[in-house]
Amino acid sequence: MSSLYVLLPASPVTAQTELAYVLSPDGRGIARHGVAQASLLPPASGAGSEVVLLAPATALSWHRVELPKGAGTRSPRLRAVLEGVLEERLLDEPENLHFALEPAPVAGAPSWVAVCDRAWLRQALQVFESIQRPATRVVPEFAPEGETALYALGEPENARLVCAGADGVFLLPLAATSLALLPSLPESAPLVSEPAVAAQAEQLLQHTPQLQQPAERWLAAARSRWDLAQLEFASTGRTRTFKKLSAAWAELGRAPQWRPARWGAALLVAVQLVGLNAWAWKERAALADKRDTARSILTQTFPHVRAVVDAPVQMEREVAALRQLTGAPSARNLESLLGAVASAAPAGRVATGLDYNGSELRLRGVAANEAEARPLMESLRGRGYVAAWQGDALVVRPEAQP
Repeated sequence: MSSLYVLLPASPVTAQTELAYVLSPDGRGIARHGVAQASLLPPASGAGSEVVLLAPATALSWHRVELPKGAGTRSPRLRAVLEGVLEERLLDEPENLHFALEPAPVAGAPSWVAVCDRAWLRQALQVFESIQRPATRVVPEFAPEGETALYALGEPENARLVCAGADGVFLLPLAATSLALLPSLPESAPLVSEPAVAAQAEQLLQHTPQLQQPAERWLAAARSRWDLAQLEFASTGRTRTFKKLSAAWAELGRAPQWRPARWGAALLVAVQLVGLNAWAWKERAALADKRDTARSILTQTFPHVRAVVDAPVQMEREVAALRQLTGAPSARNLESLLGAVASAAPAGRVATGLDYNGSELRLRGVAANEAEARPLMESLRGRGYVAAWQGDALVVRPEAQP
């Protein structure tokens, strides 16, 4: 399985736009990265794979609003509510902008809203739709969540400084004049820098930065719960559910924190397979023992039988032949059946009809109906015979049939 992560440019996206991408097998490791046009991007493959688009920090603005009750992510009034709340803070007309609400907002509490150009996002999504690689999610490159950190990005001639955390996302030039515009930061706030501007960031901030490749940062950003594809860009409910299940399955299958659970599940399956095979082996061995015992009884009782094909059937045939030679009656003989009925039937009852087919006896007149015949049937059962009322006759046969 591999997922594709693509950083969108702040300019309009077309089929000829060169896009920076990362291909990852698990959302953390990098299998491949580079720059290519949309049609030449490597495919995402396997169960749970994703195509994740990252909106650059330069394409987004962030606003904190307090939503009225009932204006959640599924509310049909959400866009109208956001337009009304943000109208005075926006530099463009609301109808030209797209709004995305933070994951799991709480009514009556401040919530973050990401704002970007509506046409820019629509065009980017359409490009990926046209190449049969629809975006699974659209996440921000930086989001207002987690611990506050500083990021130095870009090239020396166009270096930028990003401050991102729960208090917001601030994008500034990497210059001394920007330091006064930064919010107050804790001393423990980390400084993360791309290698190209690491020396410049260290000189400006007087702090040794942690080096991080852009591709690593994009993968970390993709693990956010944010999804900018909301409102008109949201998929159908069925597709959203499939995306959530796919993402959850992918997280379960590759996230390090789920490794013990994966090992436990694999061990449980292995134990079950071993147990089932052991049980099947035991049952096969018991069945083989029973077959061997039946063959042994047959060959010991009838030594002239050399080839054993079906021991029970052959045993029955040999017993029947022996009985015929000695003249001994069997349980299915007419005399035995009539004797059993005569000893079990109440006095005074005489059969008016008799039919014998070699293995069962059909009698009429011994009872008027099934209720009246039930005591006789119970008595025959105690003598080793099965009796049943069929139509107007009592059918009797030996309990053990060959």
